[in-house]
Order: sequence, then C-alpha cells, then structure tokens
Amino acid sequence: QVQLVESGGGLVQAGGSLRLSCAASGRTLRTVGWFRQAPGKGREFVAAISWSGDITPYASSVKGRFTISRDNAKNTVYLQMNSLKPEDTAVYYCAARSGSGLGVTDFGSWGQGTQVTVSS
Repeated sequence: QVQLVESGGGLVQAGGSLRLSCAASGRTLRTVGWFRQAPGKGREFVAAISWSGDITPYASSVKGRFTISRDNAKNTVYLQMNSLKPEDTAVYYCAARSGSGLGVTDFGSWGQGTQVTVSS
C-alpha cells in the first residue's frame, strides 16, 4: 500500500504563493490528485497528474494559477499555487487514484492534509 504525506502549507497574504508537496512511500505512484476542503464544505477536486505527467486536468477555479507537477524519481507530486485568494483557504489533501474519474470517490490512500490559509 502507498502512504502519502502532504507538506508545504502555511499562512500567506492574498496574491502570494505556496508550493505543496505530496511524498509517497511503499508503492510507485500512478495518477495522483490534489483535493481541498474548506470549513463547512465538501472535499473539492483541485488538480491531478498522470504517471507520465502528460495529462494534468485542473478545476476551473484554479486553472491558470496552480500548476501540478511530479518527480517520479523522488515519488513526489507538487502543487505550485500562485495568485492565491482567500477562497483558496482549505486543508489540502493528495490522494492516489483508484477509479476512472476525478471525483473524491475515484481516489484512495489519502494523506493527512496540510492547511493553507490565505488572508485578505
């Protein structure tokens, strides 16, 4: 089984940037997704990346601001977040894909999450 650990969250002002990391151990990652969950909200898809990195879907709310990438030699997936907005405030999770879609139920092996807070 794969174990995932997110890191890189923190407190930033609106317009700032953060880079999140998702480090995996125990198994080579294939498709990996980033999700986020704000207080009182459901878990929301943010971005995903295929094993080869050639397929990278993004949620419309983050497209053009966030960039997902991976380093397979390090078994790590990254999420570069630029031009952050207060509405980006959430706990961010990475997960390994287990289904065929991009919904929460299509992913498993969730990490513990990392908090991102964007102040205005």
